[in-house]
Amino acid sequence: MPWAFSSPYPFILCINGPDWENVGRAGSGLCAGVLNSGIVVLGLNRSHAKNALSKNVVKMMSKAVDALKSDKKVRTVIFRSEVPGIFCAGADLKERAKMHSSEVSSFVSRARATINELANLPVPTIAAIDGTALGGGLELALACDIRVAASSAKMGLVETKLAIIPGAGGTQRLPRTIGVSLAKELIFSARIVDGEEAKSIGLISHVVEQNEAGDAAYRRALALAREFLPQGPVAMRVAKLAINQGMEVDLVTGLAIEEACYAQTIPTKDRIEGLIAFKEKRPPRYKGE
Repeated sequence: MPWAFSSPYPFILCINGPDWENVGRAGSGLCAGVLNSGIVVLGLNRSHAKNALSKNVVKMMSKAVDALKSDKKVRTVIFRSEVPGIFCAGADLKERAKMHSSEVSSFVSRARATINELANLPVPTIAAIDGTALGGGLELALACDIRVAASSAKMGLVETKLAIIPGAGGTQRLPRTIGVSLAKELIFSARIVDGEEAKSIGLISHVVEQNEAGDAAYRRALALAREFLPQGPVAMRVAKLAINQGMEVDLVTGLAIEEACYAQTIPTKDRIEGLIAFKEKRPPRYKGE
């Protein structure tokens, strides 16, 4: 039976059909769809502002992530854009220009916290970059576990051009992704790279040629998400936890974290189901228990 993702928030909508479709209102900022398999698709949708991160969008994103993290039926989350040629242009600079300096600090803190919440989602997250991802847009993508981009996509942390620095995790996640020296070079120069170069430096995991529909990266992200679905849900969550926490500590501590995470899978019904399915030479039917 297809399941519906339920939430008290109006920008999270439910789909019971076999495929995702656009369920957001044009210009609403953020829309969402749910595949019957447990893949959730969050789409940025501010065409008039190139998906810039306004206060309202950040607020909606925070509520969406908060709803997702507590729903165990969610298996994978894909972040994409509903606007052709644009992933996210970064902060809404027109809105920013009207802010008092104290408001700027508060907004950046809220954006940083929201993107951190996204990074800490317990399920795999994939950024499908079919267009330009600059500043906060790239920081949003960096917070995802996996990034897929079209070869024509443009990416960069360009904040130094505006006499500021990346403030939503970019100075920390970029060097952890591509190395310290190269991250400094890209931030110091505010350089923009395309999908091919992004793949060559390790900024993204996959690069694809753009198609006529302009959603090649999304299609590749969806294919990846479907690869994840047959695996045990509990195992997926604790594997992500072990990797994320282990990367922040020394190897000995990391191995202890792995041991503790492995222990969480031992008493599960899914582990027994996996062994029985292997013995019976059939696909396992995991329930996340």
